Amino acid sequence: MSPKLKRLARQESKHGDLSRRLVTVGDPLSSASEAYRTLRTNLFYAVADVPPRVIMLTSHASAEGKSTTCANLGVVLAQAEKSTLLVDCDLRRPVLHRIFGLRNLKGVVNVLVGECSLEEGMQEVPLQSNLKALTVGPIPPNPAELLSSGRFAEFVDRARQQFDYVLLDAPPVELVSDAAIIATKSDGTLLVLDAQRTRKGDLRQAVRGLKTVGTNILGTVMNNVEASKGGYYPSDYTYG
Repeated sequence: MSPKLKRLARQESKHGDLSRRLVTVGDPLSSASEAYRTLRTNLFYAVADVPPRVIMLTSHASAEGKSTTCANLGVVLAQAEKSTLLVDCDLRRPVLHRIFGLRNLKGVVNVLVGECSLEEGMQEVPLQSNLKALTVGPIPPNPAELLSSGRFAEFVDRARQQFDYVLLDAPPVELVSDAAIIATKSDGTLLVLDAQRTRKGDLRQAVRGLKTVGTNILGTVMNNVEASKGGYYPSDYTYG
């Protein structure tokens, strides 16, 4: 484990170490890290005239790797000298702060209720320059209402003005309506799936649900492909 990841592991020892998911930091020469860089390149050229800058990542169900994909994609975008903001929009079961070893005292919720500004809420990611994160903060009783508010739309617009890329880690499509709400504020969606768990019918259902709200589905990221030695990390990216 790299010295950076060892420090992060110590920070996370009380809450469960998720730093191992940061393969782009721990093993940048691996095939998994190269897969994330390929995903980054595809995003750069996804739409020639107006490349997507605010990108939502979601999945059909939980535990399919969307937060891991969001975190690692953020790292490789920052490595390409793109200013990047990671936003944990899963206001029910947030994970990004645990992956990066960040404090979760204030975040998206505080920004949306007017308790702090975007600049006051976001944190520097110690592992990578050009990368900042906005955690969830306190879990709200009304996630869908907050995400569908005008304040959330204003927040996304402000973030778009300040960063080259804004990655929104959304809840799974199957569980709640939050992802559909968030999708309407993004430039496009990456749908993350598990090759061993996600059924074709589930994928079709997720695509239909997202297309209903008019989101641009940029592609799918497939995790846990048997042919990959990395196991958990994405070994396939499908554009279109």
